[in-house]
Amino acid sequence: MNDITTASAPQRSRKRLLVLPLAGLLLAAGVAVGSGADFVSNSVNSANAFSTGTLTQSNSKGGSAIFTASNLKPGDVLNGKVTITNSGSLPATFALTENATNGFTTRSSLTLTITQAGSATPVWTGTFGDLTTAGPLALGDFAAGESRDYVFSTTLAQSATNAEQGKSASATYTWDATQLAANTISQ
Repeated sequence: MNDITTASAPQRSRKRLLVLPLAGLLLAAGVAVGSGADFVSNSVNSANAFSTGTLTQSNSKGGSAIFTASNLKPGDVLNGKVTITNSGSLPATFALTENATNGFTTRSSLTLTITQAGSATPVWTGTFGDLTTAGPLALGDFAAGESRDYVFSTTLAQSATNAEQGKSASATYTWDATQLAANTISQ
């Protein structure tokens, strides 16, 4: 019986010798996984940027009169032309404001008609100076780079009486541009 006991002891030792290295390998694998040795991937979106547009305009007669005349007589018509350009990179809504003084005895003796060149329909017609009280005149949307010519015609009525001799009128015209409504851009 002693022989059997002696034979079992070396087999147990061999099993222990196999189990200990196997346990060590499992422990090392657990440490490697727990230490962050994982697969990793990344991607980059570089050069994200934006820039603003510009809202500018040019006026072919900027800083000077669209029309000016003296010694008018009844029936005379004075025409002046101006080119307004949306010189910015953004589309805009344009409007015209008048600041005028009409010194005629009968104010309606002097009329003003503003027409966009190429159109038979005036954008404004009335007594010179009335656009001042009417408020800004909407001229619509101009695309970036778009130009429009406007013809200003003033007429001293043929029926003007001697009471209008030596009278005068003057006006300043201001062109305003406002950006169109903001957009949401999805890419």
